[in-house]
Amino acid sequence: MRSFRLPGDPVLYPTDVATIVLAVASLLLVVSVVQPLAGRFGLPTTVLLALVGTAIGGGASLVLNLPGISAFDAMARPFAEPPVTSSVFLDCFLPILLFQASISIDIRRLLEDAAPILMLAVLAVLVTTGLIGWTLSELSGQPLIPALLLGSIVATTDPAAVVAIFRDLGAPARLTRLVEGESLLNDAAAIAIFTILIGLLKSGGHVEWGSAVAQFVVNFGGGILLGAAAARFVTACLPLLHGDRAAEMTLTLALPYLVFILGEEELHVSGVVAVVAAGITFGSTALSRMSPFNWTFLNELWEQLAFWAGSFIFILAAILVPTLLIDVGRKDLLLLAVALGAALVARVVVLFGVLPPLTWLKLSAPVSTAYKLVITWGGLRGAVTVALALAVTEDAGLDPEVKRFVAVLATGFVLFTLFVNGTTLRGIIRLLKLDRLSPRDEALRDNVVALSLADLRDSLATTAVDYRMSEAVAAETLARYSTRIESASQRRQKRVAGLDGERAEVLERDRLAIALVALASHERRLVLNHHAEGTASRRTVEALLRGADGMVDAARIDGRSGYIQAVKRIGRPTFGFRCAHLLHRYLRVETPLAGRLAERFERLLVTRMLLDELARFIGQKLSRFLDDRLLQIINDILAIRRDRTRRMLDALQAQYPEYLAALERRILEQTALRQEFQAYRGLYDEGLIGQELYEDLSRRLRKRRGATEARPRLDLGLKPGELMRRIDLFRDLAPDQAERLGRLARPVIAVPGDKLVRKGERGDAVFFISSGAVEVILPGEPVTLGRGDIFGEMALMTGEPRRADVIAVTYSQLLVLHASDFRRFLGSNPDVQTSIQKIFDDRMMEVVARKAPALSEP
Repeated sequence: MRSFRLPGDPVLYPTDVATIVLAVASLLLVVSVVQPLAGRFGLPTTVLLALVGTAIGGGASLVLNLPGISAFDAMARPFAEPPVTSSVFLDCFLPILLFQASISIDIRRLLEDAAPILMLAVLAVLVTTGLIGWTLSELSGQPLIPALLLGSIVATTDPAAVVAIFRDLGAPARLTRLVEGESLLNDAAAIAIFTILIGLLKSGGHVEWGSAVAQFVVNFGGGILLGAAAARFVTACLPLLHGDRAAEMTLTLALPYLVFILGEEELHVSGVVAVVAAGITFGSTALSRMSPFNWTFLNELWEQLAFWAGSFIFILAAILVPTLLIDVGRKDLLLLAVALGAALVARVVVLFGVLPPLTWLKLSAPVSTAYKLVITWGGLRGAVTVALALAVTEDAGLDPEVKRFVAVLATGFVLFTLFVNGTTLRGIIRLLKLDRLSPRDEALRDNVVALSLADLRDSLATTAVDYRMSEAVAAETLARYSTRIESASQRRQKRVAGLDGERAEVLERDRLAIALVALASHERRLVLNHHAEGTASRRTVEALLRGADGMVDAARIDGRSGYIQAVKRIGRPTFGFRCAHLLHRYLRVETPLAGRLAERFERLLVTRMLLDELARFIGQKLSRFLDDRLLQIINDILAIRRDRTRRMLDALQAQYPEYLAALERRILEQTALRQEFQAYRGLYDEGLIGQELYEDLSRRLRKRRGATEARPRLDLGLKPGELMRRIDLFRDLAPDQAERLGRLARPVIAVPGDKLVRKGERGDAVFFISSGAVEVILPGEPVTLGRGDIFGEMALMTGEPRRADVIAVTYSQLLVLHASDFRRFLGSNPDVQTSIQKIFDDRMMEVVARKAPALSEP
């Protein structure tokens, strides 16, 4: 037997554990029944759960209070007087809901609307709290602080019912994103204000606004740092689990609870913000560290956990409603109406008064009036509001009148928004025509339907023949699909024919943008396939995913020009590569550069494979949705990408041909191992081999895969002796002289575009090209120097400043000799000095020849 405390009641009563388990199982049964009923009646699940929960709580209370009947008291008591406190909602259920919403949200699209989301999540909460508090304080006789406390409790919104309606009606994705983004952060803002106001109530109302604002900022900032750091640590630990699905799921389940409790109880920062930051960070970084299969399973697992948590939180909150709504009078209803009106006015002021300036300042894309109206009316309240009200009733340090004031109005507020706003929102969306596709999507839909139905018709015809079905039945079925195909084609033709020239051009640009988005999205799927096959390392997968995501976003916003700019950004050296190159060039540290060059090598090789696969995708899929002109544009863009990738890969291969062969060998080995595993799995599924043999074969394959999983190491080949042997000037050196020169010369890797010598600077070194090529930028036509050539010697021999810039045109291996070492070396090697003097004389003559035409000009 264990005792539980009633909400707001100091009396303790015994509740049998088996009875509680039975009650939980009964609620699960109710949830399973409510879900299909909600779809059948066209109601949001949360609204129906709230209705059913209220009925359960009221019915159980009625059973307990029936005089002379006590046979059902044991079963009714857990429902009439549930052993639920605010911590059950906030500590058990809220982290699950926040984390699931955070890992599934598209952070790149969320950042596009960061300004309006932050405004709704923070400013709207502050305005709502202030306006409700002020109006209720004036009308109710309550002091300002308790009224503000109620305002903070009802300021937080719950998106569950709203988003369910949006998805059911096919509302615009941006509208859903705005509502979901607001709900992720406004809980944190409301809870932070709630905590400050509770402290003020207990301290007698004395307020230091500077301290309060500082606490608010620390709560938010500290929560972000805690959540991001914890998620980074967890993602770093994922590879250590070697793809063990159960271990990975368990680790992710621990993450939101750890950051929530640590933030709230130990570090005194916002646990809500910490969970959101952890979810967003994990969702954006963990994909490349888990297998795609485990990632899919993780998302499905968290969707199920969130469904259970959301269902329990609503039904338990609704069961508490009869307990919280005791002795409601007319004055309470009047104050509730005032609070509802103030909340509505607050959202109108923020959405219609503050949001437009964000657009004028170009901090946000325009938000239509229809969107603003839906967001205003769709501000439903839910379980967090009930949980905070419950926390007030549990606080023994607060005035009983304040407890009743908050409990009654907060609960009434939740019920009104759920049962009135929630049930009418669907009609408002339809009235504002937000459930309709745009003209661009309608044209695309007709095209997709016609092509998809054509494929389906052909497949059905084959199926009818294979299974020897009646020709009459097959013809009847196929005729229906032919009619639908013809109808879709006619609708599309009418829609296109009805467009004027300008609108037709806009539609064509939109179709091209859609095709490029589809191309980049398919490229992203191909990258994940390579990740699943093990043919690309984690860092390469991360880089390719970032590139594909950038192309998707750029094509969606700016169409063809955006896609092309995103492609150009992908090919540029990364910040990490530039840092590694600087370390090598100035500090002679080779390891980071070797790693970055190996990554670039692998990325280019995998990109070449992706582009070949994209060419097949265009021919087999996109070609059916595009006319010849758009198809030619897509093919031209891909051809440019393929040529650019080939040239960059050839430049690396010219320096390290053996490494390219090692990478190709690894990719083939990983592909073979994956196919071998699939073959064994197929034999096992078909019952041709037993479990013991299958497990033995799988273990052997895992060992072989582990041995080939790591990317081969790249040797930069910067051994001075080997580099010197490639330079004709040094071939006849005596062994002791060659050894001495090898100690003096510094080997260097130059990358394409690297400016090795700058015009006008003082010469302090001479460069010998062991491999690769550089370009000397002289008046007229630049001069290309290659293997065995020397540059930089003229400034040393004349004492004059550098005469030209020298830029690496490909990856090059150089030997750099300092000026003083160069002079000593020439002094002890007359033959080399003679050769270099001849080179110097020839180049001086060329310089004079180049200047002569310029001097003869008037």
